[in-house]
Amino acid sequence: MIPFNPCVRERRSFAMQLEQKSAPGRILLIDDDRKLVRMLAEYLQAQGYAVGTALDGNDGVARTRAEAWDLVVLDVMMPKLNGFEVLRLLRQGSQVPVLMLTARGGDEDRIHGLEGGADDYVPKTASSRELLARIRALLRRAAVAAPAEPPRREIVAGDLCIDSGARSASLRGAPLSLTPVEFDLLLALARYRGEVRSREQLLEHVRDREFDSFDRSIDVHIASLRRKLADDPRTPRYIRTVRTVGYMLVDAAGAAPTAS
Repeated sequence: MIPFNPCVRERRSFAMQLEQKSAPGRILLIDDDRKLVRMLAEYLQAQGYAVGTALDGNDGVARTRAEAWDLVVLDVMMPKLNGFEVLRLLRQGSQVPVLMLTARGGDEDRIHGLEGGADDYVPKTASSRELLARIRALLRRAAVAAPAEPPRREIVAGDLCIDSGARSASLRGAPLSLTPVEFDLLLALARYRGEVRSREQLLEHVRDREFDSFDRSIDVHIASLRRKLADDPRTPRYIRTVRTVGYMLVDAAGAAPTAS
């Protein structure tokens, strides 16, 4: 595990990090080791980076497709969808720099990762200073080779279109007037269309809001969102309630969502 200086414990919220225009970059951490992710996020935030996290490969792929990142730190050994598979899916539509982490020190994994499209490879035994130096080097290299046009960040589900970068949404071409919380909830549901998301999982996407973990006001925001979508909860076209569990985004056409 990457050692961290216990004195570096400055805590700054994810929302504050995103609002800092001087932040040197946005980094997504994809790793199923919760303790390591928390420590690494705190360390990088203390260095001024805006940090997002994903605790499994599926969530990591969804976030890389729906949001703009300057660098991805990706664990190799994860259940269900390992780091190599995440890298393969990521490289189908993105050239974001990827730094892979591994608990194993063999050359085979390192070569596999680099040949699969990773930009660097660091063992988990590396020091925090070395990891930071590698991250800074990758970001400098990416800045020199930055594309002229930013990537599109749209999610399309049937006749519903969501632009995560512009924080806008439209229904059959007509813009939707959404509050910040309503947009965050719609975006979270769209990223996982066809999958049930619990209230607790949805709250993770509006964590800068003053919500209690058992706050039922999330139901009020969902109800308001349904009204703006002209969605009848008894015969839902978009947002379906899964009793005792949470909510799920569906669409009448049944077409798979796309993100680019």
